[in-house]
Amino acid sequence: MLTILGFAMIATFLVLIMMKKMSPIAALVLIPALFCVLVGKGAHLGDYVIDGVSSLAPTAAMLMFAIVYFGVMIDVGLFDPIVRAILKFCKADPMRVVVGTALLAAIVSLDGDGSTTFMITVSAMYPLYKRLKMSLVVMTGVAAMANGVMNTLPWGGPTARAATALKVDATDIFVPMIPALAVGLVAVVVLAYVLGLRERRRVGTLTLDEALAREPEPETETVLVGAGAGTGAGTVSDGSGAARGAAGGSGEAADGDAGSGGASGDGFQGLDPNRPTLRPKLYWFNALLTVALLTAMIMELLPIPVLFLLGAALALTVNFPHIPDQKARIAAHADNVLNVSGMVFAAAVFTGVLTGTGMVDHMANWLVDTIPDGMGPQMGLVTGLLSLPLTYFMSNDGFYFGVLPVLAEAGQAHGVSTLEIARASIVGQPLHMSSPLVPAVYVLVGMAKVEFGDHTRFVVKWAVLTSLVILAAGILFGII
Repeated sequence: MLTILGFAMIATFLVLIMMKKMSPIAALVLIPALFCVLVGKGAHLGDYVIDGVSSLAPTAAMLMFAIVYFGVMIDVGLFDPIVRAILKFCKADPMRVVVGTALLAAIVSLDGDGSTTFMITVSAMYPLYKRLKMSLVVMTGVAAMANGVMNTLPWGGPTARAATALKVDATDIFVPMIPALAVGLVAVVVLAYVLGLRERRRVGTLTLDEALAREPEPETETVLVGAGAGTGAGTVSDGSGAARGAAGGSGEAADGDAGSGGASGDGFQGLDPNRPTLRPKLYWFNALLTVALLTAMIMELLPIPVLFLLGAALALTVNFPHIPDQKARIAAHADNVLNVSGMVFAAAVFTGVLTGTGMVDHMANWLVDTIPDGMGPQMGLVTGLLSLPLTYFMSNDGFYFGVLPVLAEAGQAHGVSTLEIARASIVGQPLHMSSPLVPAVYVLVGMAKVEFGDHTRFVVKWAVLTSLVILAAGILFGII
């Protein structure tokens, strides 16, 4: 019964948000609360929620201060050279813009943090998508998939979890998988090229001067979910309506400073050389601070929330020594902070109920039990296939620490090595990065002002395809 109710709860959540019958925050809270009562454990709802909130509180803190830190770095112009380089490559050609999005997201993903990747990528690319009237879900989808492939880096999380859960070396998992993951990254770039061609056919090609002269789309617009097909639409709110709150917040500055967020709706304001928040004399300080922060994060010198807290405090103090200016910068990014942290705590209700009621364990055990005995020697393939739905519907912690050891034990019984199972377990990450249980995805859709349901409808099929390409490459190369 718990298995059926678990799948029913997830299906209900996805259907309601994709049909836009509920906002993600409301659905993440109300649907698990309802199913908790149906399971007969309504009296324990408070305990489950507190457990879920406790487990995700560090993530929420990390996101809050990461948004402030990178928001300040965008304000002061740290990423302007990246934006200029991308614009120079893109030349206002939709195909180049989409490919540039994939490349930028992949490069920035080297730091191992999805939220950082999405903040920088959206801040750089959003104005260009708006000017060219391109589909914003293409941007969010391509960025999520590129980050998903790169999320398999040993310091990105999944590989380290797999290594810990199975007591193997992370290097032994990741290094042999590099050829397959490289094929996956190429697949994302090829997909970006194809989607870019579709966008080029739909919106045409302009010179950069023509793009700059074109009036941008108003903030209330129709986002084409069909990536050029013209089918499906999602309304993007102007900030006062429910749609923006549901999407996770705005990338726009609350105080109206020109281009303070680098992603406002009136064009290439992120490149305005005269915006008052620029700090050119402090450019190398900010660059070194960011490199030091990311290095400390990769080396795990301190917990990531602490690093971003210290970094945000230092960045604000040095770049804006006057308290009114600091307050203005914090206010400029408060919209993002509030909505994203709110979404994380709402997701904590969902994960808390799934875990606390035992539904997630029953779902995992049912899936493992349904594997035919004849598939035992193919447990690498089975693990790779199962990693797609399981890492989408479960947290990485739940999958790698709860399900993967069971799969590895079943594989060993049939002569399949633990390392092979571990490698297969990371192929589902391109899909996982768009899971409603991943806090970073709300940063992505929030800053891009895209409905989460629209993003989900667009990206799932392409992310599944990318994951299957990685799995097929791993089998072809004899890695899995």
